Order: sequence, then C-alpha cells, then structure tokens
Amino acid sequence: MGCGILTTYTEIANIAGIQGLMVYILSGSIPIFMFALVGPEIRKRCPKGFVFTEWVRQRFGIVAALYLSAFTILTMFLFMLGELTAIEWAIEALTGIDATPCMVIECVVTTIYTCLGGFKVSFVTDTFQAIFVLVILIIGIIAYALNIDIDMDLKRETYDQLMGSNKLGWMLLYILPVAIITNDCFMAGFWLRTFAAKTNKDLIVGTGIASIVTGIICTLVGLPGILAVWTGDLVINDENGYNAFFILIGKMDKWVIGVILIFSVALSTCTFDSLQSATASSISNDFCRNKLPLIYVRAIVAIIMVPAIVVAVKAATNVLQIYLIADLVSASVIPIIFLGLSKKFNFLNGFDIIVGGLGALVAVFIFGTIYYGSAEEGGKLLLVWNGLYSDEDWGAFGAFVIAPFGGILIGLISAGLRIGCYWSYCKIKKIEFKVENAGGFKIFNGDTSISTELSDDEDEDEYVEDVVPTESGKKASISI
Repeated sequence: MGCGILTTYTEIANIAGIQGLMVYILSGSIPIFMFALVGPEIRKRCPKGFVFTEWVRQRFGIVAALYLSAFTILTMFLFMLGELTAIEWAIEALTGIDATPCMVIECVVTTIYTCLGGFKVSFVTDTFQAIFVLVILIIGIIAYALNIDIDMDLKRETYDQLMGSNKLGWMLLYILPVAIITNDCFMAGFWLRTFAAKTNKDLIVGTGIASIVTGIICTLVGLPGILAVWTGDLVINDENGYNAFFILIGKMDKWVIGVILIFSVALSTCTFDSLQSATASSISNDFCRNKLPLIYVRAIVAIIMVPAIVVAVKAATNVLQIYLIADLVSASVIPIIFLGLSKKFNFLNGFDIIVGGLGALVAVFIFGTIYYGSAEEGGKLLLVWNGLYSDEDWGAFGAFVIAPFGGILIGLISAGLRIGCYWSYCKIKKIEFKVENAGGFKIFNGDTSISTELSDDEDEDEYVEDVVPTESGKKASISI
C-alpha cells in the first residue's frame, strides 16, 4: 500500500458514493486471496520459479515470456508514476510548495538502498510500511473526529446520491473486479512473495490476513471522499475529489499536517522500493536470464527513474487513470494465459496468447472508434482518457468487457486457424495429424520435455527411483 491509496479510494467515493467505494474495496482486497488459490498450482508446476513469467516461459515459450515481461515492466512503471503523482499531490496540498525536489530525492534514496540491499531490503521496509499505515490511520481517525464539522443540510441534500445506488456503481461492480484481479497478476512483488511462502498454508494465512486488513484500511481512507462533500469543501464528482483526504487534513493543526505528511512520504518510499526491486528482478530474470551482472540491471532501473520523474511531473494528472490504463492492458493479456493451467487447453501455445492479448487491445480501439465515431477517441479509450467519471458514458465499461473476452476469443480463433492449417498440411503431405504437433514456430512453444505436474493418482510426497549407468560405468540412483 502506497500513498496512492489515499487518493484513488477517495476519488471513487466522491464520484460513485458508498456503492462505488465498497465495490472498489472488495475488488482490491479479495483478489489478494487469489494468490492462495492459484499460487500453489503455479508453484507445483514451476518449482524453481520465483515470478509468474517463469511459469509462462515453461508453458508457452521464450517469446511469450518476454511478451508478458514487457507488459509487466510497463505496469510497474505505471504504478511508479502513480506513486510519484500521489506523493506530489500530498506534498503540494499540505504545504503549497513545489513537490518536484521531494520526488527526485525519493527516487534517488530508494534507488541507492535498493541497489545495496536488493529485495531483502524491500521485505524489511514492508514491516515499517505496515507501521506507517497504522500511524496514518490512528492519527487520521482522531484528527477527523476532533476537527471535521459536517453540515447537516449538505448531508441531507446529497445523502441519496452518495449513500444510494447509482448506474456508475453498478458498472464498477463488473469493471473493477476484472481490472484488479488481472492487474494483480502483473505485480511481480506479489508473485515473489507467493513463491517465497514456506508452505501453502502460510500462503493462505498471509493472503487471508492481507485481504481483511486491506479492506479495513481502504474503507477508512476512502470515506474522506464523501465527508469532504458534507463539510462543503468539495462537491460530488469534484475535479479535486482525489485530494479529499489531504484537503481535509490541510485544515487541521500544523502538527497533524506534519505527521501525516512525513508518514505519507515514508509510506510512498516503502512502496516505491518494492516496485524497483520487482522491476530489477523482472529485467534480470526474464530478459537476461540472470547472466547480466546485477550492477548493470540496477543501473537500468536507476535510468528508468529519469523518465518516471519527468512523466510524473509533466504528464501524469490522475492516479486513478494511470491505474486504469494498466488494468485495461492486464484485462486483455492475462485471461487467455490462465487457460494454460487447464489440460483442456493444451493446444494453446505462445503464438495464440500473444495474438489474443494484442488482438484484444486492437478490438478495444475498434470498439472505441465505432462507439465515439472517431479513431482519435478510440485511441483515447485505450488510455481510458475519459476515466470513470460519467454514468452516461459506457465506453470504459465496453472496453473492459471486450478486453478479457476478446482476448480469449481471438486467442482461440488463432489456435483454430493454426491447427486447421496444420491439418491441411498433413492431408496434402499424407502424414499423420496430431494436435500436439500443430505448434507452429518452435520458438512459440513451451518446453514440454520436462513436466513437474503430477497426475491425479500421484501424491506429492511419492517419488520414483531409477538406476542409470554413468560415464564411468558405475550405477547411480536417481530420485524424481
């Protein structure tokens, strides 16, 4: 949890009221438990892996893994932008000063200690991060209770809009679960922790606690989006709705402002170093196969900080929109990949998931062009340019329907055409047709020569012992 939670949840609450907030909270917390459901299966099939792309490489091949890695790094870059933008808003809302120097310092400091300590440092800062969140919540709750004066007339006027159901809230009931469930799969930090879990039971306990705590915290940080309307500081769907938490804190005693500001920066720093560590891990493992000296990988991450700061200062204007861009990409790319866990879809290969994911993005563009009557608007829909601000605009809803289902459909069509072409080839050459041989280019196929998957009648603790000759002529016992 970074400083971004102090902006996105308040913005949703200000736009879609309590219904939108609760949907966002459940969509953000419950998917964490998903790693306890799919994590053990992924770990069993890829026991030596430590990120999701390792299983994709094993199942779908090198090109598919690089394709997923590229989108993973893009997603983490977008989350870095979101974190820098959120802390920029916090500093400027609470102090009125230019936040750029503070953003630069945060990037420099986190880069230095992450390069020196690696991912172990991230685990350490996560412990402090939990403390920082609790400090912000405790002080924030007390400060709000003592300083916030609600205008009862405003509350009565807006109560039905903010506390009742609305069309946008029902849209979000579909959009946000799809967006966040798929996007969590891009978060390398989550996968690193999934593979690091000592046992599957530990994974269940950890994700279970995380889901509950996340739900409670996000409820508390999101309520200022509604409270700010009732105090008269904002209106419903206010352009400053994302800053509701800090706008209300800014009216309180200076010591409260100081404490919240300090711990918000610390919270952002702890999240930022996790994103840096995960980016370094993805580059090192997925693109360099851990052969490039780590110092060069960390240098690459340090270089990435430059465009991150520039874009955050010059172009990033809305954290929620940044997250939605990442969500739309993940909704297009991830669903077709998870079909690979099922034996019924063994015919899918790397070529199919790449065609499916990219095809889904093209389909969203085509939908946007037709829906808005303009290719330019279709391109803007890919960037979720209009956000989720209007319950009369079905563009975002349509995009998040097309992305996952379009990706799956296009991927299956790709597999059908590929297998059909191979069937025709076999007929012409008068050779035996087998679906498993219809893989297309070898580079798009996963390595199926070694399988770590157990059959239904095998137990994890059982092993097979065989005796094979060695070069010296002696026999060696091998346990599998």
